[in-house]
Amino acid sequence: VQLQASGGGLVQTGGSLRLSCAASGQTFRAYVMGWFRQAPGKEREFVAAIRWTTIPYYADAVKGRLTISRDIARNTVYLQMNSLRFEDTAVYYCAAKNGVEIGMQIYDYDYWGQGTLVTVSS
Repeated sequence: VQLQASGGGLVQTGGSLRLSCAASGQTFRAYVMGWFRQAPGKEREFVAAIRWTTIPYYADAVKGRLTISRDIARNTVYLQMNSLRFEDTAVYYCAAKNGVEIGMQIYDYDYWGQGTLVTVSS
């Protein structure tokens, strides 16, 4: 599986962005898809994950503001980001893991995209 993330950019506090992650491979539906982020000087952390198309999981810091979704037909997973805060500034990575169990650790995931930068100005 190859993953290509896009959609990052500069946005003001309170604004919105939608990240996309396009996946190659005909077995896209078999993977759990996740988003992670890495802020400057910090470790990469879990943001959200989705199993199939209707079972999402979120980190506490983003619940109610970020929404993960998945379009099987387009082989794409999205991260809708609303009410953005300065502390959401980070490089966002999409990832895919084999199997059906949700993973919230970096080592749970088998494939990674290249990352897209989100900068929230205060």
